[in-house]
Amino acid sequence: MTELYWNQHAGWPLLATLQLLPLLAAGLLVRLGDNAVAAWLGRAVAGLELILAILLYHQFDVHSSAYQFAERLDLLGPFGYHAGADGITVLFVLLGALIVFLVTLYSMVRALPEATRLIAILLAVEGLMMSLLCTFNLLWFVLASGLELALVGYLVGHWSSAPRKELAMARFYQFQAIGLFMLLAGVLILGWTHHDVSGGAWSFDLLDLAGQPVPLELGAVIFFLLFYGLGVRTPIFPLHGWLPTVAQHGNVAIAPALLLGVKVGIYGLVRFVFPLVPAAVEAWAPYVVGFAAAGVFYAALLAFQQDNLRRLMAFAVVSHTSLVIVGLFALDHVALQGALLLSANFGLAATAMMLMTGFVFRRTRTTRMEKLGGLFDRIPMIGLTYFVAGLAIVGMPGTPGFDAAHLVLEAAIHRFGALPTIGAALGNVAAAGFLLWAFQRAFLAPPPAGRGGAVERATSMEWFIAGVLVLVMLTAGFQMAPWFDLVQVPSQALAGRFGHD
Repeated sequence: MTELYWNQHAGWPLLATLQLLPLLAAGLLVRLGDNAVAAWLGRAVAGLELILAILLYHQFDVHSSAYQFAERLDLLGPFGYHAGADGITVLFVLLGALIVFLVTLYSMVRALPEATRLIAILLAVEGLMMSLLCTFNLLWFVLASGLELALVGYLVGHWSSAPRKELAMARFYQFQAIGLFMLLAGVLILGWTHHDVSGGAWSFDLLDLAGQPVPLELGAVIFFLLFYGLGVRTPIFPLHGWLPTVAQHGNVAIAPALLLGVKVGIYGLVRFVFPLVPAAVEAWAPYVVGFAAAGVFYAALLAFQQDNLRRLMAFAVVSHTSLVIVGLFALDHVALQGALLLSANFGLAATAMMLMTGFVFRRTRTTRMEKLGGLFDRIPMIGLTYFVAGLAIVGMPGTPGFDAAHLVLEAAIHRFGALPTIGAALGNVAAAGFLLWAFQRAFLAPPPAGRGGAVERATSMEWFIAGVLVLVMLTAGFQMAPWFDLVQVPSQALAGRFGHD
């Protein structure tokens, strides 16, 4: 791996700015207190962060195989700051900045209490998220993950109106704490292995660790620990047990959008696990794919049994994340490219569906499907956005999921044969069924007899949020070439570690 430092590219550290700007703004908002001016300042900072992410994209050289915009600052030994970006980083940074910006606008539409404190937490989560996406230091990645998940867990319960929100928060913290412990254990073993091999130097830097092959007997242990830790937050079947409870009893849209919109678990697998323990990844790939194929069907079948829109979305996420895992562990550059784009597509589409569900909840105070219905006549743009997001998730033509899903399935046939690939494809067909079924029940079915009064029309801000999401999904669907260019070179480099071109 080759390093290029930021002062060879630009006169200012762009990655550090992406990380520090939202954190400093969060601290400022806390000092300013809860008022409308401070809340709008926070939204403006989220918008500026999105502009910086777009600037990162425009300055990025998609043809270079080297990490770009690299920054280094020696701190306390293994805690040194080291950041850089490849095309995968840029893709996830763009996605994260867009989602946080839209969520800050959503907080205004929902008129949530303590708006300034809420936006301050959102900005703090964004700054930590950018650190996760930019860092080369695994120890830094674990510590930032812990802080980010602590804040998101607070969002899960504090801004929920469900009577069992404490259960949702407790279940979230229980699962994520175990995952973080496993992740930390795997990272410490990697550092200890580097210490032994290098003759006494502790390092958790990706570039240092990648240069020291992991002993075969430890590779499987490290893979299990890292995979478990990242799989819990992704979430991957069967490590998803926290998600249905959090989706039903936690915050309606904000926390789920932050957790599920930016697939940090998928990013961690690609950034750290695949390059550091490739032999273990290749050895365990058939078993992981077996669980993933089972997860596609398991979650799809459970989704059909749900009467709550929020729980249905939770199982939809598990089902479609399993398809991403199939693509990743095909270990082919075409499959990796498709899986990464599919992950970004799922993140954007899931965010759209969560935000639209929040808008529905604002009007009806429920997400039980038998109490919905008849909404399309009153809020057609919200219904249309939900519909387009559902089509994107199942990979319909004209959406970003179409080309990405086909790349995953094509590579999976060559890697694993027809049977698991057909199984995954049929699971995707089932997903189309339950998402369209949910749309029909929530928006097109006759309204329930007991609903009092007309449903409020969509506000101008709701139109703006929904319009941005539809525009981004359709534009990305019809113009996929720039996104393929972003991930093509790093996908080829990663596949090369497994002997695939």
